[in-house]
Amino acid sequence: MKPAKLQALPAIAVACTLLSGCGNSGQPPAGLASSPTAGGTTSTAPVADSLMVKVLSNRADLISGGDALVEVLVGSSAKAGDIRMTLDGRDITSAFALRENGRYMGLVTGMTDSKNHTLTAKLANGGGSTIDIFNHPNGGPVFSGPQIMPWPCLPGAIDAQCNRPVTYSYVYKSTTPGSSFAAYNPASPPTNVAMTTTDHGKTVPYIVRVENGAQDRGQYRIAVLFDPAKEWAPWAPQQGWNGKTFVTGGSGCGTHHGETTPPDVMDDEALKRGFMVWSTALDHNTQNCNLVVQAESLMMGKERVIEAYGPVRFTIASGCSGGAIYQQQAANDYPGLFDGILPECSFPDSWSTSVEVVDCKILLDYFDNPTKWTPGVSWPEALRAAVSGHPGSNICESWINVYAFDSSANPRAVTSGLGLQSCNVPKGVGADKAYDPQTNQQGVRCDLSTYFANILGHRPDGIANRPSDNVGVQYGLQQLQSNRITPAMFVDLNAKVGGRNNDYDYIPERTVADAPAVPIAYRSGLFNMGNNMHLPIIDIRGHDDAEIHHDYRSYVMRARLDRSNGHHDNQVIWTGPIALVGDLAFPKNALNAMDAWLTAIEADTSTLSYVAKVKKHKPAAAHDLCTNGNGQEITDRAACAAANPYYAEPRMMAGEPFTGDVLKCQLKPLVRADYKQTIPFTDAEWATMQKTFATGVCDYTKPGVGQQMTVPWLDYSKGPGGVPLGAAPVAKAIR
Repeated sequence: MKPAKLQALPAIAVACTLLSGCGNSGQPPAGLASSPTAGGTTSTAPVADSLMVKVLSNRADLISGGDALVEVLVGSSAKAGDIRMTLDGRDITSAFALRENGRYMGLVTGMTDSKNHTLTAKLANGGGSTIDIFNHPNGGPVFSGPQIMPWPCLPGAIDAQCNRPVTYSYVYKSTTPGSSFAAYNPASPPTNVAMTTTDHGKTVPYIVRVENGAQDRGQYRIAVLFDPAKEWAPWAPQQGWNGKTFVTGGSGCGTHHGETTPPDVMDDEALKRGFMVWSTALDHNTQNCNLVVQAESLMMGKERVIEAYGPVRFTIASGCSGGAIYQQQAANDYPGLFDGILPECSFPDSWSTSVEVVDCKILLDYFDNPTKWTPGVSWPEALRAAVSGHPGSNICESWINVYAFDSSANPRAVTSGLGLQSCNVPKGVGADKAYDPQTNQQGVRCDLSTYFANILGHRPDGIANRPSDNVGVQYGLQQLQSNRITPAMFVDLNAKVGGRNNDYDYIPERTVADAPAVPIAYRSGLFNMGNNMHLPIIDIRGHDDAEIHHDYRSYVMRARLDRSNGHHDNQVIWTGPIALVGDLAFPKNALNAMDAWLTAIEADTSTLSYVAKVKKHKPAAAHDLCTNGNGQEITDRAACAAANPYYAEPRMMAGEPFTGDVLKCQLKPLVRADYKQTIPFTDAEWATMQKTFATGVCDYTKPGVGQQMTVPWLDYSKGPGGVPLGAAPVAKAIR
């Protein structure tokens, strides 16, 4: 399938004031190197006899957990020994010193929750610098708004916010070739510890410390090369760490209620090279599909890394399926959390994927029930597949099988649907609290809209606003226009597919979205518009035309980048025949290529724009790649396309652009002369069309209703819809 012509959409002006990203400008985040959450002031050097306070671990107004890593930039004639540090007037000078790295740094601790704290650095002559730090609870929220409830904690939590003591454990690799990680006891160390040489040339024992803790009502995990016999401070990290971090994510898309554990961090390839590997339970898309909560959790996790281990050079994210969703959503909605992403078997976001799931369900309900068909209408397998945009019905069937889409499922919290396979009532909530339309209408609902109520808001009746819509969608339009299906088939299908109500049960009429939710779905990034995705992307695609991870989603993301940014210079796609991973060499090679790409960007101190630097420093290895699965490149593009065809989805067969992001279409009048198929409609068929599309049909030459670019770094603490965070706190000079 070739992409349809891309539509231009209205841009949204966003002030480039966020330290965590500059909206559509493509500029890198301010602060320490390219760390998305680093810096609270500016990197401008102070004058000779002055000071400048700089919060390193996050924006000064997004700090959580009561502590912050801080640096004081000292003018050339000022002396570190003459600096007095205070927090709300309390002397904390002892927490600061001129450190081994030549920087005056300290860890500010003891800040209370939900309160502004004034941090001041002063010289004896009265000059200095001050900044306000707002501290949020370790259990959240920070910017995500009202937290999802109910939310039972796992055993070991010390309060209702699922806080728990930080714990550490050690593992190591032995000198035995091919050995797995084994437990390491610092009190009785083994004698067969292997050595590893990092990518910055440091040879250290292959011992990994694993930190486990909790933030934002979910657990996090951090793994890094660590010698238990040596100290580590954020201004003096051990030499085994290369200053870079690698984030792992989980699969799926779920609306879980309750504390969970994070994805695995024991990535041998990254660890042995010196990367710190970390993850949060809330970046596991099966456990938490709410993109704003994901981003908040990732921000808090990165803050923990910086405060405990030191400033970060850059961060690379990885993961397959739902693990690709969290990467691409965060990259667009909260740019700067990651510096480069490696999505595998990817989807651009959860919500546009859910549209395909629902369309698959309503189409299969019709196709699989011949009693619904008008006499004389028949749907052979090839035409069912064609209307769905897939090579066969197996893909739609796979969606339904994966997400348990049946009449007893969906917002009922006993099973799941619409991308909600982990919506089971967790231990601690109780099955008696599950939503049931007859017996417990106030129970826990597990539909996607309810899980996103902090973003989408509620209707007057208390039900969460739903952005889903299929009004005016002409299923199978392309097949009608190409004469693959008859007018009788087209009319019958569209008259009977219907829609889904708020319980996701079949209704004969089309689904109508709740109007306030539609523009919010775009501006919030629920539908990933790609307009803030200027970072390097290596998309790893295992060819698949048999189940849900079919290839076209990678190319949909490319189409969105082209539409929104005018190019896809920052995205390359690697494809191969092995399901999910494409080629067994891809994960390692992609990490190598991304590392080289980001290292070159990091070293470029020129005045080039960030977008230009990303393009300029793309390494030779970062090009569109097709292999035979054994590492051998197929350079013949036609041969690659023939070996790895990609298809589409039902809405695209109804005329939607290949960007696949028209949530609710604008309508145009139903006009008989617009249909040019060989066999014309009969008068009876046209009368049915007029009834089915009484308000009109989709006009895909226009943007969708409310369609707009994603606004980065929205804050939902003041309510659904969100508002931009605005400018970060700025350190003020004292004279």
